[in-house]
Amino acid sequence: MSFKFNRGLFKYDFVDHHAVLCVPVDADVKDIRKRYLNIARRLHPDTCKAASDAEKQLAGELLSKLVNPAYKILSHEKNRTEYILVLSQMGKRLVQEPASVELSSDAAKQLASAPNFEHIYKSAIAKIAETQYDSLQTVQQTIAQVSELNLVYVMRSAGKLSQAASPPVTQPKIPTSAPAVNTPIVPPPPTQQEDSVVLHYIRRAQELIAKNQLAQARVELQDALKLEPNNSRCHSLIGVVYLKQNLTTTAKVHFDRALQLDPKNQVALEGKRRVEQITGHKPSGAKHTASPNTGSQQPEKSGGGGLFGGLFGGKKK
Repeated sequence: MSFKFNRGLFKYDFVDHHAVLCVPVDADVKDIRKRYLNIARRLHPDTCKAASDAEKQLAGELLSKLVNPAYKILSHEKNRTEYILVLSQMGKRLVQEPASVELSSDAAKQLASAPNFEHIYKSAIAKIAETQYDSLQTVQQTIAQVSELNLVYVMRSAGKLSQAASPPVTQPKIPTSAPAVNTPIVPPPPTQQEDSVVLHYIRRAQELIAKNQLAQARVELQDALKLEPNNSRCHSLIGVVYLKQNLTTTAKVHFDRALQLDPKNQVALEGKRRVEQITGHKPSGAKHTASPNTGSQQPEKSGGGGLFGGLFGGKKK
């Protein structure tokens, strides 16, 4: 199914991602993310409460074709900045061409002449957001209605948008001649479709784990699991985070769940073995070597290098 809109900003050959998520044009990343998760929980196949197969299919298409692409653009700082700059330029142009602007909703017409337009605009957006995706059959009309409000807001605040959308400052990369000895190595990215938002959570979590920013990595993976609770890779990586935080019991729970979903998950297998070493439980299939002095059996120790040495290394004993 293709979704077509001919009102609001859409009318000017512009994809209104803010209207899709029903967030104000000046919303920050935190609010955008919170709104996205709320919508995704309603539309995702694992959590969708649609009554019929047709509604479930519609929910999946809304998520994959509209909601996920909108979040990809608006959650990325550089993309969002460029997007807002285009909006600002469009607003300035339309102010010079008011005859080309057509408004069909009463709310948009009132906003066009309201003195305190910013407050009215954000209140209207918040009100619509409460029920935007309750009826999947009317979502397109609702998005078009929101886009009309966005169109009016962009025209009336084009100057402010232009100032707010200054390019982000890019931190210079520090060159290194050789990798540090204790630099964590994260596993390669999963083979998932590029439009999967969960994939973005996983990649951010991997980067944070590599930097030992465990609390932030944990938040990313928790959000990913809200969307895909049966994702083996998410469970294995959050297990790594808990293990690095010395929360071995919780780590084992997630490693076990990851292996239930994918018995060949190498990160979970290695993580579970590390937990068993720490807690004193002998892992199944562990090799033993005889002590030359006593003849007693000792567990064979695993080296700390390689993929898993980097991923699991650096944890406090």
